[in-house]
Amino acid sequence: MSSIHEQAMNHVYQQILQRLSGFYSRAERTALQLLIQRLIVAAGGIDRIGDYRVLTVQNGSRDSFYVLTALRAAQLSIAGRHPVTFDLRVATPRLSETTQATLENIHRCYSALFVYDDPRVELLMADNREVVPFNHKQPLSAAGHEANRMDTLVLGHLRSIDSPLEVGDHGYLAMAEFYRHMARWERGVDSLVSSDTPREQKQFMSGLRRAARKVGLATDPSSGFDSLFAQLDTLGANPYLGFYGQDHEGAWKPEGHFEACRRVSHIGIDDLIVDSSQETNWPLFSEFLRVRTDELVASAPENEYLSPLLSAHLHGLQACYLQGRSYEAGYGDYVQRAIMIMHRKQLPEHVCEQARMLFGPPTAIPERRAQAASDAHKTLGLNETQLVCMLFAPFVEQGAGLEHFLRCCHPGMLVAMPDLHKAMQGAAIADQVAQWMVDVSGLSIDMLGKLYRASITPPEQEQASGMDAQQPVDDIDIEEAGQGDDAMRERAARH
Repeated sequence: MSSIHEQAMNHVYQQILQRLSGFYSRAERTALQLLIQRLIVAAGGIDRIGDYRVLTVQNGSRDSFYVLTALRAAQLSIAGRHPVTFDLRVATPRLSETTQATLENIHRCYSALFVYDDPRVELLMADNREVVPFNHKQPLSAAGHEANRMDTLVLGHLRSIDSPLEVGDHGYLAMAEFYRHMARWERGVDSLVSSDTPREQKQFMSGLRRAARKVGLATDPSSGFDSLFAQLDTLGANPYLGFYGQDHEGAWKPEGHFEACRRVSHIGIDDLIVDSSQETNWPLFSEFLRVRTDELVASAPENEYLSPLLSAHLHGLQACYLQGRSYEAGYGDYVQRAIMIMHRKQLPEHVCEQARMLFGPPTAIPERRAQAASDAHKTLGLNETQLVCMLFAPFVEQGAGLEHFLRCCHPGMLVAMPDLHKAMQGAAIADQVAQWMVDVSGLSIDMLGKLYRASITPPEQEQASGMDAQQPVDDIDIEEAGQGDDAMRERAARH
C-alpha cells in the first residue's frame, strides 16, 4: 500500500512540475537547469544531493514566491531523474507587518506547489523567538506583537534628530536572528538560497551594521552577504541582550532544538531570474499560485521592512513637525520620488498604477493619512503622538533634544522638564508626569532611562569608520538610475 501511495504521489508531483514549467518561458526553463546544476555542485555531486538541505525565506513578497517556485521546480526535476533530491526548508518571519492577507497568499502558494504533505519540504515560521509549524490561521501572539512594537520604537529612537529616517531598523536585527536560528533548527541546513541582488545584499548588510551599532554591537564593516552567517555568529543568539538586559527576552524556543554551530553557505540566484519585468510573467502568480498580486508585500525604497504608505506618512509627519512645512508637502515629495524610481526602473505600467492607487491623488492625502495612522496603530501598536516623539528622538544623549521636542509639540510640559530628566536618571517623580512620559513615548520609564544613557554616533563618524549610513531616497534615485542595465530593471520589477 505504501508503495502504491508513493507512486501516486510521485505522479502528482510530476504533474505539478509539468504545470509549473508551462508557465515558464524558454529562458526561465534554461535558468532552471542552471539552478539545478548550481545546487548539485554545492551539494558535492548528484550522489550527495539527498543529504543536502536548502533554506529559503517566504515573506509574502513577489521575489520570495518566485524563488520558491524555482526551488520547487528544481527539487521535483531532480526527483524525476534520480532516486533522491534535496530537502527544502521554507521559513516565514512573523513581524507585526505580516498581515493576514499575506499569510493567505503564502497558504495558496503552498497549496498550489503541493508542499504541505511532502516530507522533503519543511514549512516553518517564527513568532516571538519561537519556531512553530507554518499555520496561516494562527495570528501573531500578543507577546510577539509587543516585542515588535518595542523594537520598532527603541531602534527608531536611537538616532540623531538630523539623521535620515531610520524607522524599520528593527527588521534587520529581527531577520539576523531569524536567519541564524532557522539555519540551525533541528538538523540545520547547508545553504541559504535567495535572489537578492548585490545592491540589495549591500543594503541589508549596511542596515544590519547600523542596527547592531545602535544596540552596542560591533560588526565587520568590510563583510559582505557571503559571510552573513559568520557575521551572525559575532552578534550572538540575542543581539538585544546588551541593551535590554537579561530580563527582556529569553532564548529561542523550543530550547535544545538548535545546533550549536552550523557552516552555512549562501547561493545567490539573482543572475538566474529572467523575464520578471515582463507582463507575461504575472500569470504564474495569479493563475498557478493563485496569489493575489494586489496583496503582495511591498517595501519602501529606503528600508525593506517599512511599508510604502507608512514611509510616506512618516515623511509627512517629519515635514509637518520638524521641518516647518505641511504634511501634504512631505507626503507628496516622497510619493513623487517613489513613482520616479519606478519609472526609471521601467516597471510594468500596472505596477506603477497600483502604487499610484496606494498613495492616492493629492486630494486623497487626508484620507491616506488617516489610513496610515490606522495601519500604524493596528500593526505596530503606535499612535501618531508616539510616532512624532520617535521622529524627534528626544531622550538619547542625556535628553539632548528634549527641550526642542517639548517646545515644538508639548510646550505645556516645559515646566516639568527637570522632572523628566530626573525620571530618566532613576529618581522618583509624580505619577501623573511619569504616565505622561509613557503615553507620549509608548515606552516604559525604565526603557526611557536606557535611551537616556545611550550615545549616538553621528552619521559622518559612521562613514569614516566604514559604517554605511542609510541613504536618503534622493541618493538611491540617482544611483539606481545610473545603473541602466537590464538586470537591475528586471530585479526592480519584482518589488
